[in-house]
Amino acid sequence: MVKWYEMPVGESSNVIYSRVRLVRNWSEYPFPGKLTDAQSAELTGRLTDGLRGLGSLDGTNYQFSCLDRMPELEKTALLERRIINRGISKKQAPAALILSEDERISVSLNGDDHIRIQVVEPGLALGGCYRLADRIDDFIGERFEYSFDEKYGYLTSFPTNVGTGLRALAVVHLPMLSRRKNFQSLVADMGRFGTSIRGIYGEGADNFGSLYQVSNQKTLGQTERELVDLVTKTAAELDAQERRLRQEAIRQRELACMDEVYKSYGVLKYARRLTRKDAMEFLSQIMAGVADGRLKLVEPCSVYGLMLGIQPANLLKTADRLMDKEELDAARAVFLRTRLPEIK
Repeated sequence: MVKWYEMPVGESSNVIYSRVRLVRNWSEYPFPGKLTDAQSAELTGRLTDGLRGLGSLDGTNYQFSCLDRMPELEKTALLERRIINRGISKKQAPAALILSEDERISVSLNGDDHIRIQVVEPGLALGGCYRLADRIDDFIGERFEYSFDEKYGYLTSFPTNVGTGLRALAVVHLPMLSRRKNFQSLVADMGRFGTSIRGIYGEGADNFGSLYQVSNQKTLGQTERELVDLVTKTAAELDAQERRLRQEAIRQRELACMDEVYKSYGVLKYARRLTRKDAMEFLSQIMAGVADGRLKLVEPCSVYGLMLGIQPANLLKTADRLMDKEELDAARAVFLRTRLPEIK
């Protein structure tokens, strides 16, 4: 089955994907940090058994996995694809993952919280993500009583999640906007309105590929719908600002902009060795060129899917053998040469 990140996003959009995450805890047990191994095993088993019928909601096929028995490479690959978070990836106690075949829906069990529901969609689609996550939340809530306080809302392991337990997030490609001198002041302004902006692969120069995630800062004091709308508006505004800047740059120096894109394509198509940093930066140029219509590919292509594929653990999974750094760089070049479509 085609994974969600393999689906090409609309050419004019700089919003790569949307994600809604809900965290919940079962009232019968202490929070994960207080569980014994025996309690962890019992909780994970009972939750897993109780959610076997999750596919009955809409016919989605799910795979059930024990994370504590999963090889480290597989868990790291899931982390790179943002299916699980770092907390559960490092956990030694019993934990489980329920994952749809297209990797659009995941339910992590006994991570930082007992239940972590995540729904992802390509493009700016937070409303749709929330509606599906809410249906899954209702399905689980009918079977397991949540830890809930009339005053504070859903109770969670981290105070920053108390209330709705909701984190709405959109990943936006901002190669031009992020290079402007006033970008940090823009980030600060967004913070005053209740949203957070940070690079998904690090901050500043380390954020190879210019991908930024926009999310709500608070989970308490606003409704779930209000939080989803807030992040949607912020992501749409960033997308609009990035498009205006790139259109202006193309008007002022069209040949230079075209040259950057085609040089990047040439390197990716013919290189025999590529570091992760170089590959991400060149793919960022390709992503912008496709979105602006400067680069026409013969076949639709998800550039973000390529970005995920060149991450170390996913490359090692594809190769199915151990490799040193030089071999990884060579495998990364092969991966991109064989998957990047021809240009028109």
